[in-house]
Amino acid sequence: MSALTLSTSSAATLRADAVVIGIAKGGAAGKAGRAGGSAVVLAPGAEAVDKAYGGKLAATLETLGAGGGECEVTKLPAPASGVKAPLVLAVGLGDAPGKQETYGTEALRRAAGAAARALAGSRKAGFALPLEDAEAVAAVAEGALLGAYSFTAYRGKGSASENGKDASAPLAEVALLGGKPRDKAHKAAVDRALVVAEEVHRARDLINTPANGLDPKAFAAEARAAAKAHGLTFEVLDEKALAKGGYGGILGVGNGSAQPPRLVRIGWSHPKAKTSLALVGKGITYDSGGISLKPAGHNETMKCDMSGAAAVFGAVVAAARLGLRANVTGWLALAENMPSGSATRPGDVLTMYSGKTVEVLNTDAEGRLVMADALTRAGEERPDAIVDVATLTGAMVLALGNRTFGIMANDDGFRSTVHESAEEAGEAAWPMPMPGYLRKSMDSPVADLANIGERMGGGLLAGVFLKEFVPEDTRWAHLDIAGPAFNESGPFGYTPKGGTGSAVRTLVRLVERTAESGLD
Repeated sequence: MSALTLSTSSAATLRADAVVIGIAKGGAAGKAGRAGGSAVVLAPGAEAVDKAYGGKLAATLETLGAGGGECEVTKLPAPASGVKAPLVLAVGLGDAPGKQETYGTEALRRAAGAAARALAGSRKAGFALPLEDAEAVAAVAEGALLGAYSFTAYRGKGSASENGKDASAPLAEVALLGGKPRDKAHKAAVDRALVVAEEVHRARDLINTPANGLDPKAFAAEARAAAKAHGLTFEVLDEKALAKGGYGGILGVGNGSAQPPRLVRIGWSHPKAKTSLALVGKGITYDSGGISLKPAGHNETMKCDMSGAAAVFGAVVAAARLGLRANVTGWLALAENMPSGSATRPGDVLTMYSGKTVEVLNTDAEGRLVMADALTRAGEERPDAIVDVATLTGAMVLALGNRTFGIMANDDGFRSTVHESAEEAGEAAWPMPMPGYLRKSMDSPVADLANIGERMGGGLLAGVFLKEFVPEDTRWAHLDIAGPAFNESGPFGYTPKGGTGSAVRTLVRLVERTAESGLD
């Protein structure tokens, strides 16, 4: 991952491959604006670079077509003198704030990410974006680090070389200009950004790894190594232990694969913790749909169906690395859903770890089966709250699109807390209802319930199913990240194509809030 420093150098004096400045949309016809048009406004931090251009940087950018729109990138050569770096990159921050306002943290985070992506292959860049307080420092640092990501594990060396640079390599070093290295709040913001970004990168790497490189056993090994490195407790149940324990949901999903399932528990404990959280992640390392095989065109990205487990894994490790004053357990329900002679068939009945029986009417509704067993097991430890994360339903994508995840809960106050945590982290989320009437549609004539019900409201129905396996007196929230977990379109802001690491930042922020003020 990119190195990150707080630098006392100015944008004019820093020796780097490029300096990044911010621009925004101003009012109509400003000093440098065309009559009737929108003027480009230079954001704080760009003063030294503007001086090198003789005070005409805004006008020059407008001539090049820059408008200050969010994440818009404009590159121009530095002047012959006055700026040490050979390249100036102007990135849009959107609308300029009013006199009593500042640039929003998410606008800064996205702009920094867009700039870092545009500088892929560069050795070092100085970011002279507005750093008015520790929150701004955190946003720029996090955005730049998240934007400076690439997955190259399966690429040949030098395969993406261009003009002497490896365009597939991320920006190597980020220098934040205008921060205060001796300020404790600024330093803490940078330290936290490094940890959070590294754990998001860990989740992205796992999601991007093809299924032949990450089966349940390999995923469990990754968790074991991280637990050893960061002082986490670790436990894994293999197929024999799962059978002995009666984990019919996880085993039923994994029965069709040559790669047996696993249930992993990793845990972080703080001696001064007053609250405990259990995080449960769906870890289907490949989802073919099983006997209810997915149609052509829907299989190619199904290595990403373990994104929930990746998010939980990264969040627990982050909690340990940040030393958060909360007890956090992560449950990774790992299986591969494949068709074979031993696979669960539509119409089969599984006896879950809770003792309830489930008629499997669609083997492609498998995530809720592994999650049900993990939720029951997590609840046995009596945590103060449980949060599960899963790429659970295509219906949630239809409802909220590709960039927003849904939040359901059995407690309105806790749902609000999770939603606020997502907003503070900069992740798009939306509270969703959990209508009780949907439960009847999952009635089965041969079992306690079926794994599917009525077609409409499928994302909500999946949450209603999971609720059946959560202790009634335990607060619980369900995050359906099916939309934002894997980006199949082009990169944007700090979000790359492929695995995104969705929900890691929300979970970390939730644990922080829990450590600071509990859940009430």
